[in-house]
Amino acid sequence: MAAGSAQQLTREEARRIAVRAQMLDADGPAGLLAVAERLTFLQLDPISVVAPSADLVLWSRLGNDYSPPDLVAALEQNRTMFEWRGQDRDNEPNFVMVRPSSQLDVVLGQMLALRDKPGTVKDWLQANDGFRIRVLDQLQSDGPLLSRDIEDTAEVPWKSTGWTHDRNVNQMLEFLWSRAEVAVAGRAGKQRLWDLAERIYPLGVEPVPVDEAVRIRDERRLRSLGIARPRVVGEAGVKVNVEGTKGEWRMDPDATPEAFEGRTVLLSPFDRLVHDRKRAEELFDFDYTLELYKPAPKRRWGYYVLPILHRDRLIGKVDLSADREASVLRVLALHEDVEFTKQVRTTVDGELERLAVWLGLDRVGA
Repeated sequence: MAAGSAQQLTREEARRIAVRAQMLDADGPAGLLAVAERLTFLQLDPISVVAPSADLVLWSRLGNDYSPPDLVAALEQNRTMFEWRGQDRDNEPNFVMVRPSSQLDVVLGQMLALRDKPGTVKDWLQANDGFRIRVLDQLQSDGPLLSRDIEDTAEVPWKSTGWTHDRNVNQMLEFLWSRAEVAVAGRAGKQRLWDLAERIYPLGVEPVPVDEAVRIRDERRLRSLGIARPRVVGEAGVKVNVEGTKGEWRMDPDATPEAFEGRTVLLSPFDRLVHDRKRAEELFDFDYTLELYKPAPKRRWGYYVLPILHRDRLIGKVDLSADREASVLRVLALHEDVEFTKQVRTTVDGELERLAVWLGLDRVGA
């Protein structure tokens, strides 16, 4: 291959690189923290038709050895992970995620930089500096606290045309959270408990400068994806071309499709293997859209649909609901993107049974 020319990959090779990078091949990861450090973050989503997405992502990698209290312990007791709302890249919306504490340094600079960012939020915080200090003082003396336990003493109310209008305590906490002044200490049910960031985050962490942090995050993201477009990972990795697709891809230089051994597994609707819908279509021929917010008559596949990975192919989707009252994992629909062989159907049925056991349900049924 000529110097500077892009490596050529078949689509099968690209798929195998992608599956292995996401720790979804037969070589399972060592534990929860190993998954978090490779994936770099787990997206938190409140929808729990089957189980919370972060738990499903961990179950897909770790199997029935994983238990949701393990994640709670990592966040609230061991502090090996932390919760944060932010952007993994500038071209993505803000969302709530959990990240390994070992990688706090690459987002801390981004958090601190927000303190000086001009705009409506900075102006509101400056106008409410006394309120900010009182919130921090209350957390110092009484934290961790629920937001409802914090007194609203705002000098200037938060104005919005949306649901945040006049929700001064919530907005103050959100803004201080994004700026590394407060942090989520845990949860009481679904409600967040707030405390000073210095009590939650590891001590003595030096923030990586923002430009360098972006480079590191791009490299880590590419390592977690194996192969991606430059719009997702910037200039990280090496250039490659993938047969049957147009344009440049970037590949983790340490990735390889060799000696790949796959397995069959059900994925969270928010799993990063399928999160980039265009990539999933280009590499896997997989047509998939979240239909949670569509009216029922407009859904093609269902309300909460889990993609089915078989070796290096995404072969179908299953619409599931955990009926805990009846102790049944309900299969509302099973969509075969390719016709299942008898062996594949048996394997998929086995995965459904395994999921039911993990959820503590007695059986799989319609």
